Amino acid sequence: MTDLLLRDTRLIDGTGADPRERVDVLVADGLISAVAPTGTLPTGERLRVVEGRGRTLLPGFLDCHVHVSTLPAKDPMADVLAPESLFVLRSVPHLSATLDAGVTTVRDLAGADSGYRSAVELGLIRGPRLRIAIRILSVTGGHGDWRTVEGVALDTGPGAGAIADSPAEFVRAVREVLRQGADWVKVAATGGMGSPASHPESGGLSGPELRAVVEEADRHGGVGVAAHAQGAAGIAAAVRAGVRSIEHGYQIDDATIDLMGERGTWLVPTLSTLTRPLSDGLAPWVAAKRRTMKEAASERLHAALTAGVPVALGTDAGIAPHGTNLTELALLVEHGLTPMAALVAGTSGAARMLGLEDQVGSVVPGLRADLVLTEVDPLTDIAALADPDRIDLVVQDGRAVKELR
Repeated sequence: MTDLLLRDTRLIDGTGADPRERVDVLVADGLISAVAPTGTLPTGERLRVVEGRGRTLLPGFLDCHVHVSTLPAKDPMADVLAPESLFVLRSVPHLSATLDAGVTTVRDLAGADSGYRSAVELGLIRGPRLRIAIRILSVTGGHGDWRTVEGVALDTGPGAGAIADSPAEFVRAVREVLRQGADWVKVAATGGMGSPASHPESGGLSGPELRAVVEEADRHGGVGVAAHAQGAAGIAAAVRAGVRSIEHGYQIDDATIDLMGERGTWLVPTLSTLTRPLSDGLAPWVAAKRRTMKEAASERLHAALTAGVPVALGTDAGIAPHGTNLTELALLVEHGLTPMAALVAGTSGAARMLGLEDQVGSVVPGLRADLVLTEVDPLTDIAALADPDRIDLVVQDGRAVKELR
């Protein structure tokens, strides 16, 4: 591996610290070796020099909620009839586009199995490193129950929901998904807008079932639990049970905002899918739920973000488009974060939530060299980062995976 020197950059290191002008970053053996004023680091024969010319250097971004095998506005019947190989192969351009957008790590919260993760790790396909949940654990009739009225399963691949209906059954479901290689456990603490038999305000695991999931996951080396939770009661129940992250959180109430702040529970608000146009190929019944939810959800998420709840970037890409993941940054700002806080949510904050802060998320010596170079000043024009063409260079594990043009 050739060492790399990024010279004369404007560094925003992901920690929330003020930008630093005229900074050089040295990469050796895939790690960040040194961060120093321009011109003070030695050069050598093995060193490739990239001239930053004052461009902004950032950590590689993390998207904590994606579905790499899913397409927005997909035809449900086409997916029912499709072979599993189609889901796998169409994920390849999705992963590549995500990497080109500046996202070097993602958490897939249903759909990708351990083979996707291994394919990226082995270099068989290009894409962000993956953390996976494989499937969502759901009660009968809940957000993960995709069966006909007669009980015929409509989703049978790796992302198919796992149905359970008691604390003991959910303990077994946790063990099974971890046996299959999951890094995370995902539960449906409420119903959802995209599931035909449930609603955002109801249809989730009971308190005892949620606690059983969290306790069992924790018993297996502290595995984190992510809760799909849209209605207020289900969000509160999931927080009380001890989940690590609330996904969506659209109807969060003030008391739960306070409780999340006290417990350090993370919010992944998926604003990219919340704000998706209602005309964007949605089934009428999905559009009706979203129309009812959208305005109030924006207000409640604004309240949570401005109250200081820990926030990690997540887009629900697959429901939202792939490859424009950093659209979420400007949406976080619209809902109450400062541009710097939004950048932290997509870098070191997301890394802390995923338990990867000792590996990625900041530009500090000793961490993996995941880096993004851009001509954009994200503190004055954060929305411009949504355009992958404005991401000039992407480095992952010390290797340029998107070259400077």
